[in-house]
Amino acid sequence: MLVLDTDHFSDWERDSAAGKRFRNRLESARPEIALSIVTVEEQVRGWLAEISRHRDPHRQISPYTKLQRQIDLFAHWIILPWDADSAELFLTLRRQGLRIGSLDLKIACIAIAHEATVLTRNATDFAQVPSLRIENWLD
Repeated sequence: MLVLDTDHFSDWERDSAAGKRFRNRLESARPEIALSIVTVEEQVRGWLAEISRHRDPHRQISPYTKLQRQIDLFAHWIILPWDADSAELFLTLRRQGLRIGSLDLKIACIAIAHEATVLTRNATDFAQVPSLRIENWLD
């Protein structure tokens, strides 16, 4: 199973050249793909922040529309949960002194708990996580 980090999901979602190449690669390989609930959290927080920036309700229409589109899109994905195994692994790695961002570490722990590979451009941080498999399908 492949778990898309937020950067890979964002490019998958966009109509950019990298996003198109990535979609084509996924379509030809046909792997089982998923998102972590943390990626969902990051995406939703981004739209909520955008909505909050606008006091004028008319200027909130576009971000609300994009948030709704994103939520509709999530319904078509496997979303891996933050569960007790992930949380315990997170605490263990923090106690060992691993120093990467909390959200990235949570994505890594979810992937390890599901024996999945993380697709990410952020190899520097994710490479610090023992036993995590990572690949970059965008570059």
